[in-house]
Amino acid sequence: MKRGDGDGVRGGVVALLAARGARTHRRAWAAVFAALALGSLLLGTLGLAAGSAALGHARVERYAGADAVVAGTQSTRYTAKPWGSEPRTVRAGLTERVRVPARALDVVRQVPGVRAVIADVAFPVTARTASTAHKVALTGRPWEATRLASAPARLLEGRPPTGAREIVVGEGVARAGDRLSIAYGTGSATDTHTHTYTVTGVSADARRTVHFSRDETHRLAGRAGELDAIGVLADSGVPDDVLRTRVRHALDAAHLRDVSAPHRAAEDPAPLRVLTGDARGEAEFLAAAPARMPLLQVLASLASVVVLVGVLVVTSTVAQAVRQRARELALLRAVGATPWQLRRAVGREAGRIAVLAAVVGAVGAVPAYLALRALLVGRGAVPEGLELPFPPWLAAAPLGTAGLMVLIAWLTALGCCARAARTRPAEALREEEPRSARQLTGCVLLGLGAASAGAGALQHGAAAAAAASASALTMVIGCALLGPWLARGAMRVLGAPMRRLGVGGRLAASACTANAARLGAAITPVVLVTAFVLVQLAGGATLGHEAAAQARDAARADVAVSGPGVPYDAVERIRRLPGVAAATAVAHGTVVVPGKELGEPSLERLPVLGVTPRALARTLDPAVREGSTDGLRPGTVAVGEDRARTLGVRPGDHVQLRFGDGAEARLRVVATYERALALGDFLFSYEELTRHMSAPPPVRVLAALAPGASPTSLSTAFPGARVERDPVPERVRAEDQALGDVLTAVAVTAIGGFTVIAVLSTLTLISVGRGPELRQLRLAGADRRRLRRMLLLESAATATAGLSLGTATAALPLLAFALSAAGRLPWLPPGQGALIVAVVVLTTTSATLLPARGALRGRYPVAAR
Repeated sequence: MKRGDGDGVRGGVVALLAARGARTHRRAWAAVFAALALGSLLLGTLGLAAGSAALGHARVERYAGADAVVAGTQSTRYTAKPWGSEPRTVRAGLTERVRVPARALDVVRQVPGVRAVIADVAFPVTARTASTAHKVALTGRPWEATRLASAPARLLEGRPPTGAREIVVGEGVARAGDRLSIAYGTGSATDTHTHTYTVTGVSADARRTVHFSRDETHRLAGRAGELDAIGVLADSGVPDDVLRTRVRHALDAAHLRDVSAPHRAAEDPAPLRVLTGDARGEAEFLAAAPARMPLLQVLASLASVVVLVGVLVVTSTVAQAVRQRARELALLRAVGATPWQLRRAVGREAGRIAVLAAVVGAVGAVPAYLALRALLVGRGAVPEGLELPFPPWLAAAPLGTAGLMVLIAWLTALGCCARAARTRPAEALREEEPRSARQLTGCVLLGLGAASAGAGALQHGAAAAAAASASALTMVIGCALLGPWLARGAMRVLGAPMRRLGVGGRLAASACTANAARLGAAITPVVLVTAFVLVQLAGGATLGHEAAAQARDAARADVAVSGPGVPYDAVERIRRLPGVAAATAVAHGTVVVPGKELGEPSLERLPVLGVTPRALARTLDPAVREGSTDGLRPGTVAVGEDRARTLGVRPGDHVQLRFGDGAEARLRVVATYERALALGDFLFSYEELTRHMSAPPPVRVLAALAPGASPTSLSTAFPGARVERDPVPERVRAEDQALGDVLTAVAVTAIGGFTVIAVLSTLTLISVGRGPELRQLRLAGADRRRLRRMLLLESAATATAGLSLGTATAALPLLAFALSAAGRLPWLPPGQGALIVAVVVLTTTSATLLPARGALRGRYPVAAR
């Protein structure tokens, strides 16, 4: 026979073995198909989300008609030297507007190719007509800035404003000729002004905007020499890149920087930016650009978890499918099949199933991504103005993740049949015991996980969370390697009480002990899902539960006053009202804290509060431990206990941080307080925080009433204001909290789906293989009721062992994280805990009972065909 003929015969044998194996073991391969399809679907969805986030940009609205926009640097830089390395620089986005010096107008106007430059300023105002007390919150802007829109502003009636007391409003606010009372202020607690303006025009494009004349806009904004942005209109035919380069050179030659430059750190320069194309939207939607990096980081973290869990589950299902036919492969070796033929046959089977499953998952990734994006937008996890593009070519990204899943399945199948392929035919029927190297590796990983949990107990914030996740991950992998030994130990422990439950219990105990090695494959995914889900859910739930408790304990106010009807000097006016014992104005903002995380430079953006300190404990009690908040004023700060411990400061010391506009400050610590999870790690005076904000924040005043006093006087003093009795407790929230909540739910659902597939497939294959055993038990006299009781107890033992080991695996990292971050024991909502138990119990019960229906059917057992 020629060599080519021999290759053809061997190839035909391989094809025949693969085709017969796929048909004969379709139940086992069905589980592999489901796991691979789910893995491909999830990875493809996350790949699309990451690609869309990488292409994301701020939506261009206000400056859509400008060829370029000159804006301030909306980021801050920090340089530090990591351990044993060269200095590194990190960046963080700023969410408060960094403004442009007005003298940049003349510089840009002289650039060749520039047709016009237009200054833009925006500030909040409230409007009230002369005929009603109803107030409307609006944004003030100059009328000439409407030229920067994609189309000229369209007046429905009237004319543009030209005088100091003339305005144009949007449709529905007022009509031409009406008189509007406009209130504006600088955001301080004592600075509010009101003037009456004549409506000269009504614009269809104004929406919630009121337009003033240019000079009046700059006067009302109260920021002499400062602009929000400069819109640049170019001559016809000037390309964007040429325009950007010319304007950039002109600004550099004039040595112009943004207005925050004198207050920034030495390593944090503040050059003016020249934005063109999609980048123009960054000058309007300030939170869009800083949100992209956290979104990418969370998606990358979630993808790594999905990859890990997917690999564990896929390898488990593939290994179980191949192990189920170990005797068949041994017989093929005994009758003369070569190792090459066995490897090729199993590899071809796995490849066919994997390709089909991966393609199905990749096709479903597109609608799954669209659903995920809609969920993120609907839950407010994507900040306003952030566009997540989805170009047609991006739809091909899931094919790459599908290829990864195919490769994993193929390599796993080859590895699982390697023993049968390399063993001599005479020894192929022997059962293989788990190797001691696997046991040693599992013990080492458990030790490393415990050490990581111990290190996490000494950390704070993100470092503690990272240590807890690493600990849980390491310990779960260790439990997966120790699965057979853990299963034997668990079944020995559970066997004693089961033997006291009658004949069914004794049968179940004997079966569990005999099948402990196989049950280890089913217990491992239960341990995995329990540990992962507990760490993911209980970690966030513990922080949220403690933060909510602290917020309730801090709440002392009887009423809260807010809304458009509240002027900026409301806190002083409320204090003077009869029956009011104390009043506190509250503003929410952000700061950026430079430091090091695990030796690497970091910039941490934190939510904070600004308050008026007078009688603060009567309205919002932070539980001061050292010092006093009475001295809280510009140049000082109160620090949460945990943060103060991390920074090593006490009252009288100084901390250095950066405000939301990039300005660096060295502040004296006047107090440390306990309720930092609810009120933030830093507490500022209202004036200190608001002076670094883009615009005066919405006014919210907390008031404590004297005994027997009524809040009626508050409603009367501020018509149109919202007066809340027993107001919602004040609480800071991280900017990416909604994003984390949504993606945590996605991760938990994905892990749960993988686990259901793994447990169902493993227990189903075990139950199918036990058909002859169950029929023999029936022939020996065991009735259906006893056998059903035996199977129920077996499934209960599997679920109990998996849940117990998973809880024990998660307990150590969770305990370390909860004590470090919240100062309390871990907490999980009872409903979520019950859901975890219910899913595990239903899965193990159905996977054990349903495949055994044939052996339990009828009065007498039927022989297998």
